Amino acid sequence: MRSTAVDHAPSQAERRNFQRVRVKIYGRFMLEDRTEHPCQVVDMSPGNVALRTETIGTPGEKIIAYIDHIGRIEGVVTRTLPDGFAMTVIASDRKKDKLAAQLTWLANKHELDLPEDRRHDRVAPRNPTSVLQLADGRQYQCRIIDLSLSGAAVEIEVKPAIGVQVLLGTMRGQVVRHFEDGVAIEFAVIQRPETLDSEFSPPGT
Repeated sequence: MRSTAVDHAPSQAERRNFQRVRVKIYGRFMLEDRTEHPCQVVDMSPGNVALRTETIGTPGEKIIAYIDHIGRIEGVVTRTLPDGFAMTVIASDRKKDKLAAQLTWLANKHELDLPEDRRHDRVAPRNPTSVLQLADGRQYQCRIIDLSLSGAAVEIEVKPAIGVQVLLGTMRGQVVRHFEDGVAIEFAVIQRPETLDSEFSPPGT
């Protein structure tokens, strides 16, 4: 068993050649049994990726993933993590060069978004009633306490785990914090003001 795990682990040279980039992007992956599951990329290099997910692949298992902004990648599970798993990326040198360029762009975009994030004013929505949907389809009524282009604070009876992907109305995001009466959600992408207006306006306005 031990040698099998070593066979699938990336070499030290591979680890040195590919710098891991911390990104927060979402996607889906398919296990060998052809079941599909949601995931979030924690960090990624052209040769490896760490995924946060509730369903964990087995070391040595082949994975096909579809990642936002990246596209389709294939690989093999190298190890399990407390909240997901890590996998190698099996791709041609040309594909890995393209991945490196995409990751550089995403990392730079993330850095640019950070100061913008802090400038987003939080407002009380005109229609605070909404629905929070979990990745498994469960839905819960909630009340939006405040809202910005990058996230929302939501009063809700249940508290999904931090890092869990959710839909608030039609907007995708993840739970980033718990507080006494609910959770804070960070949207997957920065929203436009008109999107928030149309999503959280009272019916008929």
